[in-house]
Amino acid sequence: MIKDTQARMTTESGIVRAHGTTILAVKVGDIVAMAGDGQITYGDLVMKHGAKKIRHLADGRVLAGFAGAVADAFTLFEKFEGQLDAAHGNLRKAAVELTKEWRTDRYLRRLEAQLLVADAEQILVLSGEGDVIEPDEGVIAIGSGGPYALSAAKAYLDIGGLGAKEIVERSMMIAARTCIYTNDQLTVLTIAKNEAAAPYRRRMLS
Repeated sequence: MIKDTQARMTTESGIVRAHGTTILAVKVGDIVAMAGDGQITYGDLVMKHGAKKIRHLADGRVLAGFAGAVADAFTLFEKFEGQLDAAHGNLRKAAVELTKEWRTDRYLRRLEAQLLVADAEQILVLSGEGDVIEPDEGVIAIGSGGPYALSAAKAYLDIGGLGAKEIVERSMMIAARTCIYTNDQLTVLTIAKNEAAAPYRRRMLS
């Protein structure tokens, strides 16, 4: 299990680590929206309210967000970007290669985080157990407030009439009112199918 809840915020050495929580992604039509709250929790304290837990990668073709230990997540972001470059922007291939490395590398196995990544076609959850999970319904959430955000998003999808961005915003606000490790200072990013059609450009290494 991913060590994301408050009850599991200490390492084997007993050191308390900074953690970030709830990330939600929803696909409606040709648009995928991803939202993350801004709260960083350190033990029993809220250390930051406006953290940015999601970002665009691969020239805007990919969205990525994290739940778990903050420093570990940044390491995984870097690794994932490298895999995207090697795979020329192929999200699924990059995800599989990252999880292989994550599961087998002695250092990476100790990282306590979970990634949610998406392009205009698919949404994937990545974990250190070697999992690459694609949700059946085009909606998934990770983090301590994930179950609340996911339930709300599914309800909005069933009702219909809302776009992906509206659904993630409304659902995350419900999670913020329910989960004490999630706040209402949201970052929301979107990607559309026509935007993802631009040629992939590899990162320039300095």
